[in-house]
Amino acid sequence: MAGVLNTLRLVQVGFIVRDIETTKKKWADFLGIPVPPTCDGGEFAVTQTTVEGQPAPEANCKMAFFDLENIQMELIEPNGVKSTWQDFLDEHGEGLHHLAFGAKDTSDVVLTLETRGLKCVQRGKYGDGGGEYAYFDAVDDLKCIFETLESYPKEN
Repeated sequence: MAGVLNTLRLVQVGFIVRDIETTKKKWADFLGIPVPPTCDGGEFAVTQTTVEGQPAPEANCKMAFFDLENIQMELIEPNGVKSTWQDFLDEHGEGLHHLAFGAKDTSDVVLTLETRGLKCVQRGKYGDGGGEYAYFDAVDDLKCIFETLESYPKEN
């Protein structure tokens, strides 16, 4: 497989919202499906979130996930602390925040993309410790923020 990410698997679209409870109900009604639960981003002891390369123990959010037939849709309500989510809300308001691609070996992906001039603006582990993510500012070249998602294999 060619390409910088070594994948063509788009797995998620993410939206930044001000009020996750209201927005997720509207989406559920629009899609004709149950309202998903809301969760938070997890504890820093697990997530080890970094923003612009610096530890960001207070950066967090509320999230809700819609698992559609072909892709996952994520709603994110930032908590007011500096993060890619809060920066987006402050600069652009609500709306489409990112496209996420499945990834393997996030550390290698980050290194590869940074050597190509793409800046990793936020990185961390899932709140349950089951994987990790990295956001990249590709607005100049690709006209968007994109994310890589690496889910770790589940142990039986």
